[in-house]
Amino acid sequence: MQDLLDRMCQRVMRHTDGTRLNTPLPHVGLAIARQSHQSVMTLYEPMACLVLRGVKEVTIGDRVLRYDPASCFIASLDLPATGCIIEACADDPYIVASLALDRDLLSELLADLPPAPEAMPAAGFGVAPVTTELLEAWDHLLALLDRPGDIAFLAQSREREVLYQFLQGAHGPMLRQVAREDSRLAQVRRALLWIRDHYDETLRTETLADIAGMSVPTFHRHFKAVTAMSPLQYQKALRLQAARRMLTASGDATRVAYAVGYESPSQFSREYARLFGAPPLRDAERLRGGRVEAGELI
Repeated sequence: MQDLLDRMCQRVMRHTDGTRLNTPLPHVGLAIARQSHQSVMTLYEPMACLVLRGVKEVTIGDRVLRYDPASCFIASLDLPATGCIIEACADDPYIVASLALDRDLLSELLADLPPAPEAMPAAGFGVAPVTTELLEAWDHLLALLDRPGDIAFLAQSREREVLYQFLQGAHGPMLRQVAREDSRLAQVRRALLWIRDHYDETLRTETLADIAGMSVPTFHRHFKAVTAMSPLQYQKALRLQAARRMLTASGDATRVAYAVGYESPSQFSREYARLFGAPPLRDAERLRGGRVEAGELI
């Protein structure tokens, strides 16, 4: 397995020396980091992250996950997360490949597979060990970066191969639920999408439960199980991330606080500093000066 990992590392290093979220391969991103990083807050969209070298730690809600070349991380929903590369150096960099999850392709693949026993995943994200078969499927996909003329003809079939291997492994029950419109994950996902579109509004749990098609107690229980946070915690993370983006273009923290739904600028400043480690305007200066890592999505 180590020889396979080394070959994949060489492939990635031929095609980027930093973060390349968009590659000629649809849905595939690459990243290399030559030093460990401080924690960075970001929003994981549905994706799989395969670490080829180094170690990363991610906090989602009240859960802390660690993944390395022996494991693969998958987020099946849009989830606020804090990530930190904890093992990387110039001679032994952190190397990772990501695959954005295509729900339509996943649904098509499941339609061609025999039904599997029903299993309820504990969360909408997780880390699981990789297999040689999964690594080989990833390697087949990444190999197309060396043959760009083949991408239009082979990329989708090789992406299906990766998704198939995921479905055969420990992530399978979660991904099967992602593709089903009547699953608990899909029901919670509808509420998440509503919060993302209305993060600056007052949150009513009854509205979210109705969108999810659940009673309020059932919705609370499943939302927490899937996201490792409450609906209010999820909304707060979205608000503060939106505020951070706005502050890079505006020096008016009070205006930004109201724009993202806060009624108290002082509360906004406290919660912002707690999450990002500095008051809003100081953090915005760091962002504009390029002293905060950007693109920490994988």
